Amino acid sequence: MNANPVLNWRLDPNTITLTGKGLRRPECVLHDRNGDLWAADLGGVIQIAPDGTQSRLGAKAGGGPYAPPGDGVTGVDISANAGISLPNGLCFDGDDAFLIANFGTNVIERLGRDGSYELILDSIDGRKLGKTNFPVIDSAGRLWFSVTSSAEDWRNGIRGSASGYIAVIDTQGPRIVADKLIGTNELRFDPSEEWLYVAETGADHITRFRVGPNATLSEREIYGPERLGGAPDGFAFDEAGNIWTTLVAADRLIVVTPQGGVIPIWQDGDPSLRPEGLRGLGPQPGDGLAPRMASVTFGGPDMRTVYVGSLVGTSLPTFTAPVPGRPVPRHRWVRP
Repeated sequence: MNANPVLNWRLDPNTITLTGKGLRRPECVLHDRNGDLWAADLGGVIQIAPDGTQSRLGAKAGGGPYAPPGDGVTGVDISANAGISLPNGLCFDGDDAFLIANFGTNVIERLGRDGSYELILDSIDGRKLGKTNFPVIDSAGRLWFSVTSSAEDWRNGIRGSASGYIAVIDTQGPRIVADKLIGTNELRFDPSEEWLYVAETGADHITRFRVGPNATLSEREIYGPERLGGAPDGFAFDEAGNIWTTLVAADRLIVVTPQGGVIPIWQDGDPSLRPEGLRGLGPQPGDGLAPRMASVTFGGPDMRTVYVGSLVGTSLPTFTAPVPGRPVPRHRWVRP
């Protein structure tokens, strides 16, 4: 049996480069088949081509209740929308459009590459969704998404409440399939879709559920350590079965091995410079390249290039991993 290639490897910070510039809240990053990157941006999505050129995709005027005035495709100033439309998690819908969990407007929405906008869902059984976080489509064409917490708990600063949940939209319509989660964040299926993994940020660990018939979830269990020491946010699998995850409260990147061990990869910035108890999403003493480190994405021709997203950074720290990442499947969403 081959040794885990990450076990004796450490990232040399001097090898980190930066991809993109002037990004605004690049919380989630998608790697496209042609080498393009797509990063969440305030009010839209930023395209970063392999040659480094950038363009902004936003809803056209009249394309939705949160579309900025003018033609968002050509880079209209959306500063007035800051704090309103906050695309968080992204996935492709099979038609090269984006399905977006909008953390600012508390909805699931669709943004076409032509700037067309569609509101997909804002409530389930008359209940507002809450702080929508991340969408993913399985091989059956079902749309799953996470909700971090109820809007009321988030607004009142009750970040440790168990009001987070996982929901699905399939031919039976939208419904909640797992609840009482603390800070529900990114979702990923294993290759067989036997298990659904979720970063339970407020509980400081990764949780997984066994996937059953008719999009049921059961056998909830903690995957890896009960406490990771920094609140996992975004994560990705590599071809060795490791989970690479960011710790948003610590600006740290770690690997959780299939055996449940933890390998430190990168500590960004200098945590010792931060006053005790300092919180918030604004710049802080000791910040590095990816403040409030939020996601990790594999890309490049050999899937060894790692891009790190964040809530405060303006570029994507980029480096080469010792093992390829597992490509994220692109399934077509089957509308109910």
